[in-house]
Amino acid sequence: MIFLPVNKIDDKADFVEKVLVYIRLVEVFAERNKLDINDGSASNAQICKELVDMGVIEKENDLSLLKKVLLEECDRFIKALSFAITHKNEVGSLLDKLNNKKRLALQNKEKKKSKPNFVDFFAGAGGLSCGFLQAGFKVCFANDFEEVCVKTYQYNHPELPCNKVVQNDIRKIVDDIDKYIDEPIDVVVGGPPCQGFSSANKQRIIDDPRNELYKYYIKAIRKILPKFVVMENVHGMLSVANQVVEDYEAIHEKKNGKTYSYKIAYRLLNSVDFSVAQSRERLIYIAIRNDVANEKKVTPETIFADIEKNNKGKPHFILQDALDYIKPLKAPRIKNQNEVDDETTGKKIDVNQFDGDENAYLKLINGNRKIPYIFNHKARYLSDVNYEIYRLLNPGDDATDPKIAHIMPYAHRNHCFKDKYFKLVAEKPARTITAHLRMDCHSHIHPSQIRALTPREAARCQSFPDDYLFLGAYLKTYMQIGNAVPCLMAKGIAECLRRYL
Repeated sequence: MIFLPVNKIDDKADFVEKVLVYIRLVEVFAERNKLDINDGSASNAQICKELVDMGVIEKENDLSLLKKVLLEECDRFIKALSFAITHKNEVGSLLDKLNNKKRLALQNKEKKKSKPNFVDFFAGAGGLSCGFLQAGFKVCFANDFEEVCVKTYQYNHPELPCNKVVQNDIRKIVDDIDKYIDEPIDVVVGGPPCQGFSSANKQRIIDDPRNELYKYYIKAIRKILPKFVVMENVHGMLSVANQVVEDYEAIHEKKNGKTYSYKIAYRLLNSVDFSVAQSRERLIYIAIRNDVANEKKVTPETIFADIEKNNKGKPHFILQDALDYIKPLKAPRIKNQNEVDDETTGKKIDVNQFDGDENAYLKLINGNRKIPYIFNHKARYLSDVNYEIYRLLNPGDDATDPKIAHIMPYAHRNHCFKDKYFKLVAEKPARTITAHLRMDCHSHIHPSQIRALTPREAARCQSFPDDYLFLGAYLKTYMQIGNAVPCLMAKGIAECLRRYL
């Protein structure tokens, strides 16, 4: 359920945010279609029924509590509901993700489809899952520790029941994994955080306590015994790659009279080769269960060869491809305005001035669909000093550029903060989008506008579709986007695996 009834909510902020998303979707629909938002003629009975279907209330008596929770936003909500009901046919499926009844119908329909399935650990906002779904898989379970990531995942993946998207530490769910997964699994995917790469004096760096979550990922593999495993991580994990291979090849689990083991291989892959408008190296491990390898006559090396072969014919895109056909914005110059919608600085949900399919890259990330609305395209606050630095830098310039030496606040630390400021080059793939953008965006300055990349522009560089909405506080959207696996990269890997399922 995307909504808990108002009399049972345990997270008021989350409840209110989703109501506000509903309101804004209706408002931008009316704006785009030149309709009056006040043009709603639904009866109280119709509005109550819609609220029950959505899961917002359980009975009419809950309306008084709804007013107390929403306060001044309640009238906007009722107005939006009346409009949406009156214009039901024109609105179509726009609001379905915010309707428990519609989501349940979709989930029941999806359950009956014959598709290979997967489980996503450390799922984040859902980049890996998005790519696998685009490749024709269905997801059975997803898990992440960050609450805001789970909320974003749940909203954007209505095909999966919300109770199958679990916000918890993997260490607390692995032993009871059977409670969440009740069917054979084809693929387990995920990117367990691994941080202990600096202890070079240790015989097995991977056993560093900071890498404990990786160990629990392996434990999950032992319990689930999927046909394939896809594990992704940072370039730095290359130093322990052979130790990871040892851990996978040490798996020998007995089930139903058979002993299962795995063969594994790894490659350093770059998202740009998957037609992502960003240079992003990721270390990818692919493991295959022994019986599948024998039956299908496939090895991990075969899969990587397939991936390389598929990528040879794919076009390469540059940053400008991701930045084209999106509304130009100005950075807010007053503090604490990141959450405030504004015509010049952007909005969390806005009418798309374009169609979302104007160039080959947009066609690719949006699946050749027209996207009438744009999400999370909001510029970030800039101080006077940073505005001047952004203005003076040319594309390709960094913090050491002499043009900003007189105002550079970190000049005395340029030896370690060279990339603290960097203006992106439109004619090249974007530099790696990172979670650090939540702290500041100085390393990803827009090549032609005096501001940093917006969350939506960063999401485009990660190949998320334009209608993938990131929930939560503004700065946390950067974290969600930066930690994700590019969707097209995940899709390319998934397509190669699917041939053997």
